[in-house]
Amino acid sequence: MGKGRLEAFSEGVFAIIITIMVWGLRAPHGATLAALRPVLPVFLSYVLSFVFVGIYWNNHHHMFQLVKTIDGSVLWANLHLLFWLSLFPFANAWMGETQFARWPVIAYGVILLMAALAYSILLWRLIAANGREALDAVTREPFDVVLMDVQMPEMGGFEATAAIRALETERTAARRPIIAMTAHAMKGDRERCLAAGMDEYLTKPFEPDALVAAVARLAEG
Repeated sequence: MGKGRLEAFSEGVFAIIITIMVWGLRAPHGATLAALRPVLPVFLSYVLSFVFVGIYWNNHHHMFQLVKTIDGSVLWANLHLLFWLSLFPFANAWMGETQFARWPVIAYGVILLMAALAYSILLWRLIAANGREALDAVTREPFDVVLMDVQMPEMGGFEATAAIRALETERTAARRPIIAMTAHAMKGDRERCLAAGMDEYLTKPFEPDALVAAVARLAEG
C-alpha cells in the first residue's frame, strides 16, 4: 500500500503534540523579569520536549522519503511510535509544574526510552531482516540501488543477489545496482562479491562518504 496516508496522519499528530505543549505555557502575571521565575521550569521543559519532538519529526520525515510502499506491520509500528510521542505533553507539563521533581523526571525518561524503542521497531519493519525479505521487496518495488548485507538469516546476500539477477534475466529487466555491505575484509572477499553479481563492495563499519562515493561510481558507470 502507499505511504501517503501514513505520512499525512503522522504529520497531523506531530503538529497536535506541539500545539498541546504550547497551550501548556502560561503567561506570567507580572510585568517584570522576576515574574518569569515561576514559569521558567515549565518553559524549560517545553523547550526540551520541543527539541525531542523536532528530532523525531525530522528523522521520521526523512526516513519515509526513502520508503515507497508499506504494509500493515509498518502502520502498527508507526502508531506505536506516535502513542509514546503523544505522551510528551503530559510528561512535559507534569515535570515543569513540579519543578523537575523526581518521579515526573523518571516518567519523562521512561517515555523518552519507549519512544526510542518504538522508533527502532519502526525502522526494523522498514528494513529487510533477511535475504528472502530483501528479494520480496525488490520484486515489489523498482529500487534504484540495493544495499545487500552478505550475511543474513534464511537467505544470505549471495543467494539473494543470484535470485535478483535471475529474476532480471527472466523479465528482461534492467540491471539493478547492488552494493555489498559486509564485515568481511579478507583478501578475495571483494572479488567474491563482484563475481556473485554485486556491483560495489563496502566493509562495515563504513563512513557515509564511502557509501556516497560508491553510489556516485554506479551512477557514472
